[in-house]
Amino acid sequence: MTSPLTPGIAAGRLDPETLAQNFADLHAPYDGHEAAVAADRCYFCHDAPCITACPTDIDIPLFIRQISTGQPQAAARTILEQNILGGMCARVCPTETLCEEACVRETAEGKPVEIGRLQRYATDTMMAANSHPFTRAAPTGKRVAVVGAGPAGLSCAHRLAMLGHDVALFDAKPKPGGLNEYGIASYKSTEDFAAREAAWLMQIGGITLHTGRTLGQDITLGELQSDFDAVFLGLGLGAVNALTCEGNDRDGVTDAVTFIADLRQASDLSTLPIGRDVVVIGGGMTAVDAAVQAKLLGAENVTISYRRKQAQMPASRYEQDLATSKGVRILANTMPVAIDATGLTLEYTTSDGGTLKGTGETLHLKADQVFRAIGQTFAGFDGPELERGKIKVTGPGRTSIPGVWAGGDCTAGEDLTVVAVADGRDAAMDIHATLSGS
Repeated sequence: MTSPLTPGIAAGRLDPETLAQNFADLHAPYDGHEAAVAADRCYFCHDAPCITACPTDIDIPLFIRQISTGQPQAAARTILEQNILGGMCARVCPTETLCEEACVRETAEGKPVEIGRLQRYATDTMMAANSHPFTRAAPTGKRVAVVGAGPAGLSCAHRLAMLGHDVALFDAKPKPGGLNEYGIASYKSTEDFAAREAAWLMQIGGITLHTGRTLGQDITLGELQSDFDAVFLGLGLGAVNALTCEGNDRDGVTDAVTFIADLRQASDLSTLPIGRDVVVIGGGMTAVDAAVQAKLLGAENVTISYRRKQAQMPASRYEQDLATSKGVRILANTMPVAIDATGLTLEYTTSDGGTLKGTGETLHLKADQVFRAIGQTFAGFDGPELERGKIKVTGPGRTSIPGVWAGGDCTAGEDLTVVAVADGRDAAMDIHATLSGS
């Protein structure tokens, strides 16, 4: 048996002060004056393209006008009426390819209104006041099970509770939040924000959280259908794609999702082991988050290997530039073919009529740690009909099983937090309409 790929992996590469600086808030929040100045740049368009570009249809010109007139809590309500997780979305949404890309200022000047930072200012102001802008309707007597306490599940649960239904919220993890709690880079969500936002959301009342409950093991879909009037599935993506190259099962080769989750839950970053030479396989947001955080933990050389052209990377150009600004190297048109005791061998690729293939030319990268970030898949269970490996839904999240809805990453569509929030909200409204007979 060959030697493992782990001798260079060690904890404590950087002192606690440096780590604290490295993992500080990526974007410092606005103060009141900065927010007012940023809000004054908005044209308050009548037919605002930024609204159309927002998956949750927030009235962006309205909330920015409310900020400009000194009403940040009113602005927060405008945001939260459409997106109850507006605080987290302000931190993690790729606004540069959504609302800010559509901003008229971006088109005219190449410098959009900073909508995301303004949204954060408004929602943070409300949370700091420990104020919850919504109240529950009169109890309906209906009970709904929501499986998965990620963005889709939390959004669905809140809207159902606000409409007067009693919600049992189940999650396999010990904490609610899903991707927000376990899958986002630490520098994007500091000071335990995901947990604080989930706790704030549940101030609406009527939501009972059950953690450590896994569908298919601790509870079954049949039991939920029997015990509740409706079921919503916001399960996310539980399975991680594996590398198929030789040596992919060596020590020191792991998935980026686990690395990010471990980092997010660590109370002391200096205890986290990291290699000197790290390679991340993949080109999406998870790959960038893993690569940047490896660098911030003290890795000397970090490389992202992506099999297609850099312009085709799923991660936004902003995220790519962030990675390179932190010292991460991006190697496009390369794919792994073998991992050994010294690192990994990559083969250069080319596209022939849209089909990716190897060129036969290779290079060897020194590596003592390799992270897989080549996508996640729906783990699946004996339940609703699937389509292309995910739960098939029609309209506002209706599955093939009557009385069962689904949304978020476990269904088809973009794997974005803001899209999951919209899915949960819209499914909740359809569940409410169904249960009320309207």
